[in-house]
Amino acid sequence: MKISPLDRILLLLMSLLSAWQVAIGINDFDTLPIIAYTIGFGTLIIAGLLIIILGWEFLESPFVVVISSLIPASLSLGLAWEYLPDIRIFYLSFVSIGFLAILATRLTGTTRNFPLIIVTIAHGVEGLLISLLPIWLVTKGLVSVSFLLVGFGGALSGLSGLLLTFMKFNKPILKRSLTLHILPGLLLVSTAALVAGFSF
Repeated sequence: MKISPLDRILLLLMSLLSAWQVAIGINDFDTLPIIAYTIGFGTLIIAGLLIIILGWEFLESPFVVVISSLIPASLSLGLAWEYLPDIRIFYLSFVSIGFLAILATRLTGTTRNFPLIIVTIAHGVEGLLISLLPIWLVTKGLVSVSFLLVGFGGALSGLSGLLLTFMKFNKPILKRSLTLHILPGLLLVSTAALVAGFSF
């Protein structure tokens, strides 16, 4: 399946939004959240540009799962470090171990269901934190209501990651053609929501 001009435009807009967030939108955070958010949005930039240049064939790389796991891992770590100081070290350890486990399964070529279980657990916990923490913060009056967009964007980003992951492990949630058809739009909307949530 060839990537369409519209898909390229949507992915370019996603990359530009992510670049704006890295350049301007994260200057007021502490050091570790800045690093984490830079990795997350930087990964979106790189992934978007690689798909634009190489087409959907880029998704055939065994390291796509590793690259896509960086996004929820880094974004959730930034949020946890900033708003949940009591679990900072624990969550940093969880994210690090989860990412290294995913990387190890890709490097060793582990098959069967083990890699999928690892990815599902890591993405599940990270996605829940990104999606639910903003709701809790808003109900406590600690952030503005616009921060709910971070949770919304995180949920859509997590959905994109799961669609890609299950497709890579030949257990697709949706047909490959449908996944590739909706992926650029999902990525753009999720990125726009994240950027808006962090900015306003």
